[in-house]
Amino acid sequence: MEEFKNSNQDLINTTLPVGGEGVIAPNLITKADPANNDKYNTVYFQRPKVLFFDVNETLLDLNVMKRSIGAALGDRPELMSLWFTTMLQYSLVTTVANQYQDFGIIGAAALIMVAHKNGITITDKQAKDAVAAILSLPAHPEVKEALLLLKKEGFKLVAFTNSSNKAVETQLKYAGIHDLFDDVLSIEDVGKFKPHVDTYNWAARKMGLKSNDCMLIAAHGWDVAGANWAGWQTAFVSRPGQQLFPLANLPEINEENILSVAHKLISIRFQ
Repeated sequence: MEEFKNSNQDLINTTLPVGGEGVIAPNLITKADPANNDKYNTVYFQRPKVLFFDVNETLLDLNVMKRSIGAALGDRPELMSLWFTTMLQYSLVTTVANQYQDFGIIGAAALIMVAHKNGITITDKQAKDAVAAILSLPAHPEVKEALLLLKKEGFKLVAFTNSSNKAVETQLKYAGIHDLFDDVLSIEDVGKFKPHVDTYNWAARKMGLKSNDCMLIAAHGWDVAGANWAGWQTAFVSRPGQQLFPLANLPEINEENILSVAHKLISIRFQ
């Protein structure tokens, strides 16, 4: 089966083999804007049956974490980014090695690693207390309005996260958006972290969907790439500092926040 063409080509309308199975990719046509290769126009694509939302940073504002992690690291909030990427790195290490650990436990271990690398002394308790701030993050200002708008337009909404089941329930309730979702999925139930292809295939099966019925909305290039390679449609939320992975296909939607994604979804001419 022919692979997806590279994202910088003028025309995309192919299929994608995923995990040994022939998965039909979204039937979409995209055209590059000759004035800017980073911009493109989606002419049409299939209406997703479910919108899956990443949670941390996509829906929830990590600035509280920046203060908490920065304080634990000797008042160096600039190390927040290093901590977050280290946590993601070792979540993937555990996935590849078939050794699942709770995302919060990995986060505390990553914090200790970053501290030691920078000559900072931190105890296990201090690390766990600092990482616990992830349970009390506010939603980004536009998120609730966007979710309400999408529900009004008939979209089914699912939160889909690397956080544990208990953690994501606490997070969404604290942020005041838990009841806006039709379902909440944690990779804890599959024992592998996104962007492993099995997580997306599992989430699609869990909702009774084919891959091309799903759309992931996320602020992480690695998450968008993983979903795309699993045959999902994708929307990238370009939060400050976040980038798409240049070796992956372009997402169907690329907007600066969730509300802009919602408006784009509502305005699109679906097949």
